[in-house]
Amino acid sequence: MSQLIMVIDDEAGMRDLLCDALKLAGFETVAASDAMVAQTMLRTTKPDLLIVDINMPMMDGFEFIERIRSNNDNTPALMLSARGDRADITRGLSLGADDYVTKPFGLEELVLRVKAILRRSQFTLATPTSLSCGPINLDSDSHQVTFNGELVELSPTEFRLLHVLLESKGRVLSKSLLLAEVWGITFESESTVVDTYISYLRKKLHKDGFEGIKTVRGVGFQLQAEKK
Repeated sequence: MSQLIMVIDDEAGMRDLLCDALKLAGFETVAASDAMVAQTMLRTTKPDLLIVDINMPMMDGFEFIERIRSNNDNTPALMLSARGDRADITRGLSLGADDYVTKPFGLEELVLRVKAILRRSQFTLATPTSLSCGPINLDSDSHQVTFNGELVELSPTEFRLLHVLLESKGRVLSKSLLLAEVWGITFESESTVVDTYISYLRKKLHKDGFEGIKTVRGVGFQLQAEKK
């Protein structure tokens, strides 16, 4: 069964371009001319992924993502940014978007990112079902993370990133490896998404003297059980 993608963009030409490219890649599509229309459509339509333009009239992409997330709608979302402004990108990710693509973009890259988001949204963890490092425990059966026994709320992408770090605790993992393992990005990319999500994990897990997620300059990141 084909996966359904909702394209939300106020530019008709861009909507048509995206829908055509996604259909050629084997997806079903539905389009919304703005975020207000999309909100109404989501009452009866359940897409597997949302592609959301940031700059739209009446309600921009940021507000749209914020609203649906506040209503416990966790449909994976990819944001389209007209600018490469890191503040815009960081804001979108922090509100609950799963990835972003900056305009202008290559359709092949966009399709690869869409496929990567869908893969990790359907991610099921293999054994072992429980992984730990210092005060952190991740349980794949319950899809929960605890810190010294207290539940920590993580987004699906944060959970996947932490799982990869826990699987290889003590090892230094390069950004390119993390992009491939977590986001499915195996091509050359200047994306800062790894740094952004590492910072999210640190905000939630660096406390009570624990600072286990280390940056190894010029190489990547490492999860350690104890502060060194």
